[in-house]
Amino acid sequence: MKSTVKIVVEGGKATPAPPLGPQITALGLKAPEVIKKINDATKSFEGMKLPVKIEVDKKTKEYKIEALMPPVSQLLIKEAGLEKGFGDRKETTSIAFDKVRKIALDHAKYSLAKTEEGLVNEVLGSCLSLGLKVDNKDPREFIKKG
Repeated sequence: MKSTVKIVVEGGKATPAPPLGPQITALGLKAPEVIKKINDATKSFEGMKLPVKIEVDKKTKEYKIEALMPPVSQLLIKEAGLEKGFGDRKETTSIAFDKVRKIALDHAKYSLAKTEEGLVNEVLGSCLSLGLKVDNKDPREFIKKG
């Protein structure tokens, strides 16, 4: 019988403190060992929060850790070198269109968009919500209406 735990952790900084440690222990696993593997799997996303899925076979105690992609907003904020987005739009910064496209393609398996253009438009919409410019222009200038 398999059991799945889904949790959001900061990349490379998971700890055995609640809620993660007790959940791992309740599944009959050694928390320090699992935490180390989670941190190894998420270290490339340091400073970002991302979902992690742990699938455990309760009989054999074998487990599989899958680090999922952080939200688009987190990726955009990291690429722009910010701590958070600009809600008030009084200040802003710009991100290169190539980076927007890369984020869109990296996030493709989590999207409902059917085309590359649709993927890019989703990320451009997130840029708009965060108050980011794209190549020093309003993201709406790049959004293609299909």
